[in-house]
Amino acid sequence: MKAFINNTLILATHNQGKVREIAELLKPLNLTVISAAEKNLPEPDETETSFTGNARLKAMAAAQASGLTALADDSGFCVDALDGAPGVYSARWAGPRKDFKLAMQRVHDALVAKNISFQTRPRASFVCVLALAQPDGTCETFEGKIDGHVIWPPRGDKGFGYDPIFVPDGHDQTFAEFDTALKNAISHRARAFKLFIS
Repeated sequence: MKAFINNTLILATHNQGKVREIAELLKPLNLTVISAAEKNLPEPDETETSFTGNARLKAMAAAQASGLTALADDSGFCVDALDGAPGVYSARWAGPRKDFKLAMQRVHDALVAKNISFQTRPRASFVCVLALAQPDGTCETFEGKIDGHVIWPPRGDKGFGYDPIFVPDGHDQTFAEFDTALKNAISHRARAFKLFIS
């Protein structure tokens, strides 16, 4: 059984979309969930080159700064034809204003520059790695992934990030068109959480 100091968990993120989604996924554990933003914890620079490295870095920083158990998620959108980009740089593709319309346009432009037609349903995936860190420096990680393809133009107004241009395998709607409960049941984050909670 995983240990949680004072039955409290710090979510090592300032992204409110992630906070909402993760808090929902954590409901079965009956924890008090507090975001790093609520605690005014600094956001460490994501200097690692893998999802696992960045998740560990963020979780360890939050656990050590708060003295509580911390959970970090590092996730991203990976397009096969772009050699896995934007990948770990998914948030950075959105620029300093976190403009994901800009980020999705960059994906579009990069595929067009490679003469890749959206009619070919370019392969893509969302990857999520969760890291659970304790103030003593111990850390566990859990990885989830969902495969699908990129569409253009973007569709849907739910979700966040690259959701409007991703259609998961076996479905014809984008993540941004999904009912929240359905997305939370099958997403990359849900798959990582299934491992985390088990």
